Amino acid sequence: MREFHYTAIGENKWDSELLGLVAAIYKEAGKQEMYLKQRPQELEKLVEIAIIQSTEASNAIEGIVTTNTRIRQLVAEKTTPKNRNEQEIAGYRDVLNIIHESFDSIPITKNYILQLHKILYSYMSNPVAGRTKTTQNYISATYPDGHVETLFMPLSPYETPEALDRLCEEYNRVIGNMELEPLIAIPVFIHDFLCIHPFNDGNGRMSRLLTTLLLYRSGFYVGKYISLEAKIAQNKDLYYNALAASQNGWHEETDDPVPFIKYLLGTILSAYRDFEDRFAIVETKRSSIDMVRLASQNKIGRFSKQDIRELCPALSISSIEGALRKLVENGELRREGTGKNTCYYRVE
Repeated sequence: MREFHYTAIGENKWDSELLGLVAAIYKEAGKQEMYLKQRPQELEKLVEIAIIQSTEASNAIEGIVTTNTRIRQLVAEKTTPKNRNEQEIAGYRDVLNIIHESFDSIPITKNYILQLHKILYSYMSNPVAGRTKTTQNYISATYPDGHVETLFMPLSPYETPEALDRLCEEYNRVIGNMELEPLIAIPVFIHDFLCIHPFNDGNGRMSRLLTTLLLYRSGFYVGKYISLEAKIAQNKDLYYNALAASQNGWHEETDDPVPFIKYLLGTILSAYRDFEDRFAIVETKRSSIDMVRLASQNKIGRFSKQDIRELCPALSISSIEGALRKLVENGELRREGTGKNTCYYRVE
């Protein structure tokens, strides 16, 4: 069975692109800490939006969807799920909330990961919830002509419990001994987790929840305010391509995790920069129309009322609607479509 040698990874000569991403994330994390001290209350409103987006996007990547209204009811109001999709969404919401509230008291061990997986399925009857896989699984692609191709064969069920144990032990050792930069150790852990593919179902969603947990435990809190899952969902192809490039040779221990490390670091950095953009809008006291004007200047091409709401969490929907109406009347924005299909774009 494969060994998990983080120390060997630590001896790699990282290229300037990867090191540049690490340095840029530390710089942005430092700025975020400063921003949070300045305007904690306004920024707290970003948290609710990020939880909703993360829950929606991470499930949507796996084809688990419901309406925008139901997502908000399930996540913000914690209403009772009505069907299988909503049960899976509610489970994800619960795990994400536990991570947000208690990340510092959730050790990275096999048993805790199994417990989180059990909570993921707590609204449905799933006999293997909280247990490692009972049958061999495969990572495959379905092509337009209908044929299915196996891209990667994860570990067998009997190898999985021990592998998950060893992965956690090795990660904890290198983090505890400060042998490897956390921003490199975290993507490597997630990459190995996905190669093990420890569960019959829920591996992708668990990997994204664990990404958030590991980042929080290492002091990187951007996922609390900006949804990393939504960023991954926007560029699913890049995510799968980076994972495929890194998986090649994994069983033989000749794999190269660098493509996946760079992909995940780029996603984290992009989220930090989004946070900075949103902070700029709430930084000084502005009228609602000035806030919406500034938010619209951050958008390129068409955007919706919901896009503005994400950038202006301190404003009510009615304030945003009123401001958009005035900006259309002033000739600064143009409006297209009606009802749910309404969108806006800037007039230069």
